[in-house]
Amino acid sequence: MSDVELRTAHLFTIWLEVDAIKDLGATPYGNRRIAAVKGGRFEGEELHGTVEPAPAGDWLLQRRDGVLMLDVRLTLRTQDDALIYMTYRGMRHGPQWVMDRLNKGEKVDPSEYYFRTAPMFETASEKYSFLNRIMSIGVGRREAAGPIYDIFQVL
Repeated sequence: MSDVELRTAHLFTIWLEVDAIKDLGATPYGNRRIAAVKGGRFEGEELHGTVEPAPAGDWLLQRRDGVLMLDVRLTLRTQDDALIYMTYRGMRHGPQWVMDRLNKGEKVDPSEYYFRTAPMFETASEKYSFLNRIMSIGVGRREAAGPIYDIFQVL
């Protein structure tokens, strides 16, 4: 066992507003849906701002084993007008009865299901260029209006 300890620091919390979801049906890989993100906001100690509306979305794949795979692409606009491209892959899963409640829009304690992402960032902004050189993880929860993620920089 290594003496290396994984440390993180909170980067920001992001709230996404999801519009209509297009259901493409059962594909060879599972049930494919595409969710349009119509906006949102993010708040953290070093940066905060809004989520730009389209083009933004989540290409969802419900695997046959019950795991929901996420493939999300967003543009963030900071309070000082810098643009940041954010993309992440992730997964959400849990006991079927918990996922059924979640899919009905019921409030479900996030400790009852697994919802994790791996965000990456890209920006031309000098001020936020540190984002181009970090790894991060997100811990999500789903609410009726859309997902909420706490994003952590891996130190």
